[in-house]
Amino acid sequence: MQAFVSGASGYVGSRLIPSLLGAGHSVVAGFRDPAKASGYAWADQVEVRPFDLQDADSARAALTGCEVGYFLVHSMTSSGYVDREAEAARNFAAACEAAGCRSMVYLSGIVPEGELSDHLTSRLQVEEILTEESPVPVMVFRAAVVLGAGSTSFELIRRLVQRMPVLPAPQWLDHRVQPVAAADVVRVLIEAGESTPWNGHRDLVGPTVLSYPELISLFAEELGLSRTSLPLPDLSYDVAGPVMAKITGMPENTVTELVKSMGHDMVGDPENSVVGRIGAREAVRRAVTGAPTGTAADGDRQTAAGSDPDWVGDASVIDEPGLRSTLGHWRKLLQGAPAELQERLRRALG
Repeated sequence: MQAFVSGASGYVGSRLIPSLLGAGHSVVAGFRDPAKASGYAWADQVEVRPFDLQDADSARAALTGCEVGYFLVHSMTSSGYVDREAEAARNFAAACEAAGCRSMVYLSGIVPEGELSDHLTSRLQVEEILTEESPVPVMVFRAAVVLGAGSTSFELIRRLVQRMPVLPAPQWLDHRVQPVAAADVVRVLIEAGESTPWNGHRDLVGPTVLSYPELISLFAEELGLSRTSLPLPDLSYDVAGPVMAKITGMPENTVTELVKSMGHDMVGDPENSVVGRIGAREAVRRAVTGAPTGTAADGDRQTAAGSDPDWVGDASVIDEPGLRSTLGHWRKLLQGAPAELQERLRRALG
C-alpha cells in the first residue's frame, strides 16, 4: 500500500514510518517544512511532501495518490489547540476523500465517563469529524498511556520519578490505567492499514491494568530508585500541572492537560479492545535500558531517538544527601512555584 503519514515528525509517526517501510509499504511523509525531514534516518526512503493541515489545498495535494491516510497529529503545547485540531481533521477527511483513499487510521485516546479534559475532548471531537464528514472508512484506535521513551506521558512519569524522592499523591491520581507499549501501537496501526477497512473505534490497550500509583512504583523499580509518596488530597489540577511542568522541564500546557486526564479510569472496554502483547514492566524496561534506536529501520520502537525533543531521556536524578528535609528538598525543586502549593506542602508535612 501507499500510506500517507501525517505527524511524520511526531512521536508515533516517526516510529511508524520505518516499520511501514520494513513491512514493504511505500510511504508519503507530510511535513510543514520538508527540509526538516533530513533529520530522520528514513528520509531518503520516503516521498516527502509539503503538508499543512490548516490549509485545505495543501492537505489535498499532499494526499494525492495515497491509499491509506494515517492521522497522527495532536499537539497540546499552546492554547486554542482544540479548534485547530478540529479544522485539521476536516481538511484531512476532505483530502482523503479527494484522493480516493480506501481508509483512514486515527490514533485517539480512551474516552472515559464523566467530564472530559480539553485533551480528551479534542481527541473525541477529531474522531467524530473524521467519522461523520467523509465517506472514507475510519479505523479509530483509542489508547491511554503509551509506554515508550519519547512518549509525552511516559517522559512525564519518568522525569517526576527521577527528580523527586518524595512524590505527591493527590486523591485524583487513584485511578486505573491500561497502558500500551509503543511497539504494539505501531504494529496495530500497520495491521489496520493492511486490513479490510472497517468503520468505528476500538480501544488499544496493553495486557496490564494498574493504578497510577502502581505505574509510578513500577517506573521507580525499573529505574532502580527508592521513592515514597506523600498524600495531598486537596492538590488541584491547576496547581499540579504547572509545578510538574517546572520540575520535569516539559511544556506547561501539555503537562497540565495530561494531568487533568489522570482524573479518570483509562482502561479498555473488554468487549471492544485490541490487547497488545507487551506487558507494562517489559515496556518500561526496554524503554529505559535500550539504546536509542526508536526510529531506525531495525530499531526497538520502545526506545528513544535522536529526533525526539530535548526533554526526552535520562533526567539527572536528584538525590542530594545534604538537604535538611523533604520540604527543603521540594522548595529547592519548586523555586518560583505557586505559593498555594508551597503552603499545602507545609501543612501536609507539619
